[in-house]
Amino acid sequence: MNFIDRVAPELKQGLTLNPPFRLPEDLAKARMIPPNDAPRSQHVRILDRQIPGADGQSMLLRVYEPAEQGEEALPALLWLHGGGYVLGDPGVDDGICQSFVEAAGCIVFSPDYRLAPEHPFPAGIEDGYAALVWIAGNAAELGIDVQRIAIGGPSAGGGLTAALALLARDRSGPAICFQMPLYPMIDDRNVTPSSYEITYPAVWNRANNQAAWKMYLGEHANGEISPYAAPSRAQSLAGLPPTYTCVGQLDPFRDETLDYVKRLAQDGVDVEFQLYPGGYHAFEHSVPEAEVSKRAKDGYLNALARAFRR
Repeated sequence: MNFIDRVAPELKQGLTLNPPFRLPEDLAKARMIPPNDAPRSQHVRILDRQIPGADGQSMLLRVYEPAEQGEEALPALLWLHGGGYVLGDPGVDDGICQSFVEAAGCIVFSPDYRLAPEHPFPAGIEDGYAALVWIAGNAAELGIDVQRIAIGGPSAGGGLTAALALLARDRSGPAICFQMPLYPMIDDRNVTPSSYEITYPAVWNRANNQAAWKMYLGEHANGEISPYAAPSRAQSLAGLPPTYTCVGQLDPFRDETLDYVKRLAQDGVDVEFQLYPGGYHAFEHSVPEAEVSKRAKDGYLNALARAFRR
């Protein structure tokens, strides 16, 4: 059975909406594609501010907060956008970040971390860590409950989430109450069955994944790879925060996600996981009105809300 035949019927229209591109040749063109404008919620206020990045330069941080806030300190979500470590900015996730605010009653912070190949590893993860430290250090001013800081992100943002959880653990950094690496990009080796299986040009596939990893790792690509670059290489996942993740069955990251879930459970980390048959990479954003897309989105919205209530 070929790839298209395996895609869930309600998701097939998304294959025609995604223009095929190939990395690294089409990187500049892909960066010029504007994100879909997300409707603005009357219940959420969006503002941009500047904070110190890991390189000492100013870094944009987009903040999503309830339009009406009381005196009570709110939980916080540090959200790291996706894009293969080479694409994207906070604006691509305006829609889902507003949904997090509404569903979980939290404040969401999304940093404009540096991208490869101009800024290879460890620039992106260090910017993510700088944002985490800044949020925790300014909790009182921000109206944040420092005991309820979560981290999350999709795809490469999921990879940065998993890496940030490791980095905060190993540096004894700010406490993280929950992590949500969604269909995460965490294994540079590309040796799993699913990494070979997914080659269809209109979805995130093996060729683009290999190219993106090469750009992200830069000079590190031919040496020893840090687990803060590729979290699948971590020796131990013990001590990480409770975790929620999900992945489509037709995602090249399926098997590395399955392995990550297994290792979390074996290392004593509470983990919840959902596999979606017929789903390709980021399908819930390609066809948001599909029933399976709504289930996937509701799954991680509800997981975050539950985590903040614990």
